[in-house]
Formats: sequence, structure tokens, C-alpha cells
Amino acid sequence: MKCEWVQDNILLYVYDELADDARYELEQHLARCTDCAAELKASRHLHTTLSSLRVEDPSPNLLTASRMQLQETLETTEQGGFWQRLIFDPAAWLRPIRFAPALAAAIFIVGFAGGIAATYQVLVNRVKGPELPYTTPVESSISGISSIQQDPNSNRISIKYNTISTQEAQGALNDQRIQQLLLFAARNNYNSGVRMDSVDLLTQRPNEIHVREVLLYALRYDSNPGVRLKALEGLGSYVRDDVRVRDAVLEALMNDSNPGLRTEALHLLEPVRADGSVRAVLESLARNDQNQYIRSQARNMMAQLSEID
Repeated sequence: MKCEWVQDNILLYVYDELADDARYELEQHLARCTDCAAELKASRHLHTTLSSLRVEDPSPNLLTASRMQLQETLETTEQGGFWQRLIFDPAAWLRPIRFAPALAAAIFIVGFAGGIAATYQVLVNRVKGPELPYTTPVESSISGISSIQQDPNSNRISIKYNTISTQEAQGALNDQRIQQLLLFAARNNYNSGVRMDSVDLLTQRPNEIHVREVLLYALRYDSNPGVRLKALEGLGSYVRDDVRVRDAVLEALMNDSNPGLRTEALHLLEPVRADGSVRAVLESLARNDQNQYIRSQARNMMAQLSEID
């Protein structure tokens, strides 16, 4: 074992992160090498010094920004599918089979049976003939949503959307096709009035995960303050229980350009004003915010917290 390897891995040894065999070899080398033994002594002294220092807690603003950035990254990152792992990392799924002959035999039997079933299905389809596919609009084929209307006397919604030509879909709010079009309109439509109508309807079902994601997206990124405000209203009931919603409301309170939306966000945070992140933001607003009303309201909320404490 060379000194270079020992010095590269000596911190792993100090933090007890080396495998047993590597640890044994490193200890044998330290017993006969004074230079590496001195390096170990210095590393342990550094570890002891660092451990005695107080660890600073991250600021609430940093936590909020990090959570939002992580969520956006997770939403936009494509996860590797089964076929990708199968093609590019065959060792990962072949390795267990090497030590499990029974499993390998079972996989062979299942594969053989699947081949017979597939052959049978092909023969049946040749006899029956091909079935006509059920066509539904998909986002890739939609160029835009031209209008959204709800019948005031029923739960029926009418949505006109453009592909090569304008088409129309009708159904209730719980209709999956209607929901897909509403979600598409809230994120992608060029017409702010249509986005407003879409978000307004989606706020009736904010408990569904896909709807809540779209409302969070609209609150963060929509260019129209009315759409952002409507999304904020739809998310309001989840500020107490959903940390992601609370972080989005805090972000809107700190960074949104519309004073009315910031005021509404501040009011929504009143039930959770004792939360650490909310308290820290309120303290910052009470001291430094340029909006006099928000600064005053933040001070009032902090005063109420002092009474509770």
C-alpha cells in the first residue's frame, strides 16, 4: 500500500467510512510509516477542532429558496426508465441472478410463457382485424385554448381548443379530458383571460396533486397578477399542512411585484405565523419592507406572537 493512497483516504478512516479490508490495510501501513501516522494525527486534531465549533443553522430564506429549486429540478428532470437501465446498466440487474439459479430459472420460464402468449395474441389479432384507436387530444397536438365557458345552470364545461382547426370538448369538471385541457391551458395558453378561467375552475379541485402542481406553477411564474392571485386563493387552505404550498406563499410574499397579492399572501400566513420560517420572514418584513402596509401588518403579527410566547 502506497502513502499516496493512505493520505487520500485518511479522512474516510477518521470518519469511520472505510470498508473493513481497507481499514485493516491502512492500519498496517500506519504502524510502519511515521509520515502517514503524523498525517493521521493532524487529521484527527482537525476533526476535533471542527467538531467543537457551533454549526450555524441555514436561514429560512435559504431553506425556502433551496426547497423551491429542488422541486423545480425534480419536476424537470427525466427519470431513467426500465429500458434505459436495461440497455446501459445490464450488470445492475444481472448481478443478483448470478447468485440465484432458481430466480434465473423462473425468469426463463416466464419469458418462454410470455413468448407463447405473444404469438397467440398476434394470431388472434390477424383473425379479428385491427381495432380503431380511441383518439383524445394530447398536449403535443394542441396549439392553444381559445375559450373556456361553464354553464351557470349545470356542472358542464365547454372548452374550445386549436389543433390544425378549432375543436371543442364538453364535459364535467371531473371528466379526465376536461381536466387535461384545463391543466394545459393554465400552463401554456397565450391568452391571460383563458388562463384565468382555467385556474378559476381548477381551484374547485385543489386537493388533486396535478391541480395543485399547476396552481403552484401559476403562482410562481404566471405573468398576469390576476392569475397569480387566483392561484394563491386556491392554495390558501393548504398553507397549514403542505410545506411546499407554505414555501410558495412565502416566496410570493417576499418577491412578488404586486402589492395586493403580497398582502393576500401575508393574510394567508396568519394561521402559521409561529412557524420558524414564517417568523423569520415576518421579522425581515417588519424591519425592511418598502411597503408601509405590509411592514405594519408584519409588526402586528410579530406582536401577537410575543403575546403567545
